[in-house]
Amino acid sequence: MATKNQDTHAKPVNLRIREDVRILIDRAAKIRGKTRSDFMIDAAYRAAEDTLLDQTLVKVDAESYQHYLDILDRPPSGEGFARLMNAPKPWRD
Repeated sequence: MATKNQDTHAKPVNLRIREDVRILIDRAAKIRGKTRSDFMIDAAYRAAEDTLLDQTLVKVDAESYQHYLDILDRPPSGEGFARLMNAPKPWRD
């Protein structure tokens, strides 16, 4: 008989939230076509990923770092930049 791996099963998480917060979450979940639980799990998962990614340290050698800084210091230019700057601005009439 095969045994089930308990690590792959969903575990319950109980939360207490104010009524106004629950209503807001329910409205947003409905717009996304999700259940409250699925909406909250997705939002918490994204927040957890963002938090962990913010803690990621990237190490490079001094030459690569200087090259990166040089690129950031260059003023934007080129056809794409000119087209972007000349595009109609939606906030202007």
